[in-house]
Amino acid sequence: MRKRFYILFVARDPEGELRKIPIPLHYLYVFMAGALIGMMTITGMAGSYGRMLTKVMRFNELRSEKEALKTRYSQLEQVAKEKDIQVASLGTLASEVSALYGLKQDAYLTADVEGPEDSIQLSIDQLNALRHTAMSGAATIGIGMGVTRKTSITEWLRMAEMPNLWPVAGRITGAFGERIDPFNGEGAFHRGIDISTDYGRPIVAPADGVVMYAGPENGYGRLIEIEHSHGITTRYGHMSAFAVNSGQHVTRGQVIGYVGNTGRSTAPHLHYEVWVHRSPVNPYKFLRLAANAGLIG
Repeated sequence: MRKRFYILFVARDPEGELRKIPIPLHYLYVFMAGALIGMMTITGMAGSYGRMLTKVMRFNELRSEKEALKTRYSQLEQVAKEKDIQVASLGTLASEVSALYGLKQDAYLTADVEGPEDSIQLSIDQLNALRHTAMSGAATIGIGMGVTRKTSITEWLRMAEMPNLWPVAGRITGAFGERIDPFNGEGAFHRGIDISTDYGRPIVAPADGVVMYAGPENGYGRLIEIEHSHGITTRYGHMSAFAVNSGQHVTRGQVIGYVGNTGRSTAPHLHYEVWVHRSPVNPYKFLRLAANAGLIG
């Protein structure tokens, strides 16, 4: 026979009697199961609420970051507009300066101009080119020589690299080309020009370059040879003394030595040669521009 179990609750009624209330044990199991499910439900709701709070906080943080980024973007957009205005202004200035001196646009600056962005970059490049010519002295040389109209910035720079500064002030007493040799009376080819001047007068470099040789040379006496840009070399003969050494870099207008009477020379003077790609050329074609511009050293 199956046994039954009960739970007894003893209660005292108002009349003072004790009463026993039997409850089947399986009711208790049902009650405990219900209580457990309720606790689990409450715990799950609490967890969900916590997760919801976390998501809300994260959402608020993201919204704040979005607002901050939006504000920053507006600030950057304003700065970009101001920069564009400045660039346009500088580009206009560069164009006005170029127009003032009659400069034409360099081909490399206008080769790939297609849209507004390219035009802005063109203005910046043009301004930088003008700034470089001003800082390097190329603009001063170009303007001083009166070579501006229909000339480009590149041509200014190239001109500044040419040996167009007189190495010493004086009178040309010996021309380039065929002449009678003063020592033997026979015809000879004179590979430079002779500039007559006072003994010991400073000789300057007509352009930037590197001293390739400074020492004695047959016929030239004391000789200096300077290598410049674009395959150009200059030579200075009959010097009395040197102011530079072989391998030294020299700048336009720097003193390199002094006029003398060494070697095959009849009087103090400077024998000056210009070579282009290992062939002698008439130095006077370079010096003529400097003489016309009043830039004789």
